[in-house]
Amino acid sequence: MTNSDICSTEVLLENENVLLRALELTDLEYLLPFALNEPELWYYSLHSAAGEDQMKAYIKAGVEERKNGKSYPFIVFDKKSGTYAGVTRFYDINAEFKTLLLGYTWYGKAYQGTGLNKNCKYLLFQFAFEQLQMERIEFRADAENSRSIAAMKSLGCKEEGLLRSHMPNGQGGRRDSVILSMLRGEWFTEHSSRLLEKL
Repeated sequence: MTNSDICSTEVLLENENVLLRALELTDLEYLLPFALNEPELWYYSLHSAAGEDQMKAYIKAGVEERKNGKSYPFIVFDKKSGTYAGVTRFYDINAEFKTLLLGYTWYGKAYQGTGLNKNCKYLLFQFAFEQLQMERIEFRADAENSRSIAAMKSLGCKEEGLLRSHMPNGQGGRRDSVILSMLRGEWFTEHSSRLLEKL
C-alpha cells in the first residue's frame, strides 16, 4: 500500500456518536460559521482558518493534499446534535515506514469537552492500526497548548520529547512542539479496550 492508495480510498468512519468522512470543497457551508464566529479556535495553529477567505483556503489546501497523496482530512459530524463539529486529519503519511501524524484537529466550542474527541480518536486509531496496519501514530502540539497535550495523554499517548523552536507559532514568533505518540502494540494490548470503555 502506498500513500496514494491510502489517500485515494473513500473512508467513512462512524459509531453511534460521530461520523467522519473525507473533507470536500462543498463543506465550506458547514465550517464557515466557526471561521466567522470562533476565530480563537486557531490560536495555536500555524494555518488559521479564521474568516471566510482563510477557511476557503484551509479547505482547498486539505482537499489538494489528499489528491496529492500527502494527507487525508476528515470533516466531523456530531450525531448527538445532528451538526458538523470540526475537522481532523492524517498527515505526513509514510506508508513505507507505516507511520503517520494525526492533527490539524479543531472542534467548535460547543463540542469541546463533550466526549466527541474521544469518539473521533478511537475511530481514527482503530482505522490506522487495524486497517492501514500502521505501527506508529504521532502527535505534535504547541508546548503552551496544555489542553491539547492533556487530551492526547488522556487517550493513552506517551510524551516523547520537545522540538525546540520547531516552527512559527502564528503570532509572529516561534513555538516549541511537544511530541507524543501511540504504537501499534500499545493499541492492541491496552488502549483499544481502555478507550472504548471511556466512550
